Amino acid sequence: MAFWRRKKEDPFSTSVLGLDKSIEELKAQEEALEKEIGVRFSKAIAKTRDSLNDRLDAVFEGRKQIDEGLLDELEEMLISTDIGVKTTMQVLEAVRKGVTRKEIDDIDALKATMKRELLDILGHSTGGVASETAVDESIRPYVLMVVGVNGVGKTTTIGKLSQRIKNEGNDVLICAADTFRAAASDQLEIWAGRAGVPIIQQKQGTDPAAVLFDALQSAKARLADVLIVDTAGRLHNKANLMAELEKMKRIAGREVEGAPHETLLVIDAVTGQNGLEQARQFTKVANVTGIVLTKLDGTAKGGIAVAIAKELNLPIRYVGIGEQVDDLMVFDAERYV
Repeated sequence: MAFWRRKKEDPFSTSVLGLDKSIEELKAQEEALEKEIGVRFSKAIAKTRDSLNDRLDAVFEGRKQIDEGLLDELEEMLISTDIGVKTTMQVLEAVRKGVTRKEIDDIDALKATMKRELLDILGHSTGGVASETAVDESIRPYVLMVVGVNGVGKTTTIGKLSQRIKNEGNDVLICAADTFRAAASDQLEIWAGRAGVPIIQQKQGTDPAAVLFDALQSAKARLADVLIVDTAGRLHNKANLMAELEKMKRIAGREVEGAPHETLLVIDAVTGQNGLEQARQFTKVANVTGIVLTKLDGTAKGGIAVAIAKELNLPIRYVGIGEQVDDLMVFDAERYV
């Protein structure tokens, strides 16, 4: 499940651990970790899954065939999960075709068709994707900006992301450029401490672009592999916030070739369609390359992931499923569906 290339010695390799472990033992460790991740992810999306399954079973109860009445109920059910109108229409069209061709005549066949359509949407949402492996290794630091409105879990996401990238063998530095919100820098400092990652910060009210400039200089001096930049999260419809993001992008691009190399938009899954509107606004100025969906474990409307992928052609890169430092997972479309 590693997303970042390991630029240094694999921290889980036998040489680092100083243990004489066989390849089989290491594979067993990896399989156990994958199983644990699968169980945790499954629990995180239990609310959405149970809601869908219970309602699907209720819709099918006592019916001998799939008719327009059933499809109307299916439409209402899908929209209620924040899956989005466009996605719902695509799924229903596939179901109707299956019924016409007599390929769908029971609930299992219906679910299989729905899964195929959802996977197709998630699998083809590749617009704006950034790949750190495509950036020349001589370019340091790799600059990753994190954007999003206040309250979506941006600070905790940066802490978790720092831990994840550090664990995969990279030197990470955090830039606390959200200087407008009281205590934002303090909160980020706490998460940086949990991840064991250094942080560049200045007093509240400092020009965010100036903080970023200092962080870039520090990252170069330290030969840091990755610089993660926190940004202000005031309301997405404020022109001054968007102007500030533009300014920061110019500073980054001037100091490091191709920077920012990646821009992740953090969205709270609980906000549903409001989160989708946030995404629309940020993509206008921030060149968003991917989505981090937080609090996926706290809602029965987890279909927002599909709505984002369908309407914005943006991939879900990571999902937050808890409050611990290791509760950020690479989004797995097949496991999710």
